Amino acid sequence: MPKMKTKSSVKKRFKITATGKVLAGPGMKRHGLINRSQKMKRTNRGSQTLTEMDAKTIKQWAPYGLV
Repeated sequence: MPKMKTKSSVKKRFKITATGKVLAGPGMKRHGLINRSQKMKRTNRGSQTLTEMDAKTIKQWAPYGLV
């Protein structure tokens, strides 16, 4: 069997922790920030853990994990 390919977008956007959780950077932070509330900009700092169902999808797209 040939090796499965990892989606390139997943390599760039997500990180899998040692316990198996998937971390992702928050969206809505590139432009148009003047229209967003200060609270939204503050809570979207750092990384966020994805829900269990979203994490399952990401792990299927990265069959050998992410380095």
